[in-house]
Amino acid sequence: MTYSDITYEQIGAVVRICHNRPQFANSESENLLAEIDDVLDRTQRDDSVRVLIIGGVGKHFSSGHDLTEGMAKRGKYTPEESWMWENEHYLGNAMRIRNYPKPTIAQVQGACIAGGFMVANMCDLVVAADDAFFSDPVVHSLAAASVETLVHPWVMGTRKAKEFLFTGQRLSAAEAKEWGMVNHVVPRAELEDFTLELANRIALAPPFGVRLMKRSLNRTADIMGFSNSVMAHFETHILSTETAEHHKLRSGGMDASMKTAKTRSN
Repeated sequence: MTYSDITYEQIGAVVRICHNRPQFANSESENLLAEIDDVLDRTQRDDSVRVLIIGGVGKHFSSGHDLTEGMAKRGKYTPEESWMWENEHYLGNAMRIRNYPKPTIAQVQGACIAGGFMVANMCDLVVAADDAFFSDPVVHSLAAASVETLVHPWVMGTRKAKEFLFTGQRLSAAEAKEWGMVNHVVPRAELEDFTLELANRIALAPPFGVRLMKRSLNRTADIMGFSNSVMAHFETHILSTETAEHHKLRSGGMDASMKTAKTRSN
């Protein structure tokens, strides 16, 4: 397959794909997410692939969903249309990453914001460069209840998730590791090699045993309420994008509100 918005390479038993829109800070277009979905579908059925890495080309992992494209294509959607579209493309993509049967590793450098945060944290492991930072300024910028998939309390704990989301702060790679969200922090120059080495170690394990182990770990999280809480939040998110607060901020200009949120998070 030929992809335009992601890169694709297979290195032995490891496939590495990267957001490939560096001119747009790797913002996630509809097509980019569709290409990730295609990789998830194909490689889960390919026995030669044992581990999947998701990264980003250039300076940043991802600045989040492509809001400019979203406003142009879906700015006049009804709540029903927004629910249908985001359920499939945003929530759906995130859950397909989470439920992918083989181990996944997020390889993160630079910005990992909002939708990018969501994609990275639906992976099984996160390796961050020392220049990486994490942010979800959506409450401040859009008066919306975070992104579509509220993975935050599950990867950093409820207290820290509240602080992170209420303030819209930027979280450094070192802080993210301290909070338990990131597995490893490495120098930027070593990020790709370190992540690939980790993936290769995982790939040595018997593939069906690893698949069953991941299935059991995901089931444990589901017994604790993961999937139900994520699905419940999605409806809250859609409601929050139909409030007077949200429409007031949006009518004032998407770029201006995002700039304000960025200033607050610095």
